[in-house]
Amino acid sequence: MKFRVIAATLAALCLTSAPVQLIASPAAVAAAAWAPYTAYAVGAVVTYNGTDYTAIQGHTSLPGWEPPNVPALWKAGGTSTPTPGQPGAVTVTATNTSISLSWGASSGTVTGYRVYEGSTLKTTVTGTSATISGLAACQSHTYTIKAYNSSGESAGRDASGSTTGCVNLPGQPGTVTATATNTSISLSWGASSGTVTGYRVYEGSTLKTTVTGTSATISGLGTCEPHTYTVKGYNANGEGPGRDGSATTTGCNPGGGLPKHFLTGYWHNFVNPATELKLSQVPNEYDLIAVAFGEATATPGQVVFSLDSALATAVGGYTEAQFKADIAALKQRGKKVILSVGGETGRVQVASSSAASAFASSVHGLMQSYGFDGVDIDLENGLNATYMAQALRDLRGRVGAGLIITMAPQTIDMQSTGMEYFKLALAIKDILTVVHMQYYNSGSMLGCDQSFAYSQGTVNFMTALACIQLENGLRPDQVSLGLPAGPGAAGGGVVAPSLVNQALTCLATRNSCGSFVPPRAYPDIRGAMTWSINWDASHNWNFSKTVKPHLQGMP
Repeated sequence: MKFRVIAATLAALCLTSAPVQLIASPAAVAAAAWAPYTAYAVGAVVTYNGTDYTAIQGHTSLPGWEPPNVPALWKAGGTSTPTPGQPGAVTVTATNTSISLSWGASSGTVTGYRVYEGSTLKTTVTGTSATISGLAACQSHTYTIKAYNSSGESAGRDASGSTTGCVNLPGQPGTVTATATNTSISLSWGASSGTVTGYRVYEGSTLKTTVTGTSATISGLGTCEPHTYTVKGYNANGEGPGRDGSATTTGCNPGGGLPKHFLTGYWHNFVNPATELKLSQVPNEYDLIAVAFGEATATPGQVVFSLDSALATAVGGYTEAQFKADIAALKQRGKKVILSVGGETGRVQVASSSAASAFASSVHGLMQSYGFDGVDIDLENGLNATYMAQALRDLRGRVGAGLIITMAPQTIDMQSTGMEYFKLALAIKDILTVVHMQYYNSGSMLGCDQSFAYSQGTVNFMTALACIQLENGLRPDQVSLGLPAGPGAAGGGVVAPSLVNQALTCLATRNSCGSFVPPRAYPDIRGAMTWSINWDASHNWNFSKTVKPHLQGMP
């Protein structure tokens, strides 16, 4: 949330003047009716529309977060048993026709374990081992093990292995390295052992090419497309086990002209306790400036903007003409300036085709009038993914490929791909520039391991929640970390800028992490956002002076 009032007016990390009541677990308090503006602990049981629900994450409720609407926070049923922890490391052994798995026990209450291959359930066991039989010789398989109980399943633990019986067949190729251009992906790999006639490269079950050496190039691809290939050595006796390699073609920079790693800051078009600034005072450390905020009108979807008169007075006079000239000057310096729509008090609603058209038309008009380079979606009071996607595609059609589209969801909005904000991000992935989720005013949230609710204000919180986006459809270049610039900028989640740098390093390299280590490195992680440039000014520019040099030093 963005704040126009002093942070001390916040209660329990949620902007409200209503009293906040802490609801403990059902062992202490009987089930009560769900209510907004209430702090719920993990395991708290409430009743809503005649159905009991159990809190699976600690949070402070808001209108619109009714239990049926937010499965990331509530599950149906009155039990307070949490889901099990993730299974431990897996050991794999194989025969010609079977693969045996054994793993470390999950923490918590465990009814049993399910073993999946992809989305197919292969077996269910009560112990910590399983054998998958009836397999063909010399085949590769990847399984996912999940513990379960009455509350649901844990995060999965993957393991891969190959059946034996590869006598007189080539061995598995070595690690696959993939490089990409806008229209092609080139693969190279280590040679298979044994007698090798050549190598076949598949995408799924489709043969893409056959080569005699240890490299191949797949051409004729579209820009910004992810592909996964399987390389198999073969000879007269058949094919050996495969080795996978993945890459995404380049050209993935919707709204071009921004650095590989960049810093975004919001600029206040209003007066609050932070330092008031003209756009001409924005320092060079900021690459993308989001002007906050475009407002709603009585016409659904329509957005308007004008320079705030109180701000103009506070900075000693500021006219529309001077404001437009400052935007032009920032762009001359190589910066990008966009209009942020919504904010903590914003009421822009796009819930129909006509509203989508009104949004696109009005935002396009503001871009032409003021020189904005794009739009930031910061609707903190709900959105409709279907119609907002329609609106943004309409706007893209009017503006072209240079349009910058950013999004600033709250943490709850990106807990699962079923949330409207996440659905919107995936629906416009081909034209989306970046998502800089607000890692503040949140309370504890689950990370991508789904095994622990991480506390805001920590490296673990930033990395584990970013991982949800990175592992569920967004490219690394579309994920940025949004943090407050310093005390006063938010009611919770304020961190030292050095911790932002540490989280970025962890995500990019898997080094300097906390207890949570992401499953892979994301060297293209896009950067950071701060609320706000004005609050950064209030703190002697500590955020931008610390984070921007770090971004410039990232690979």
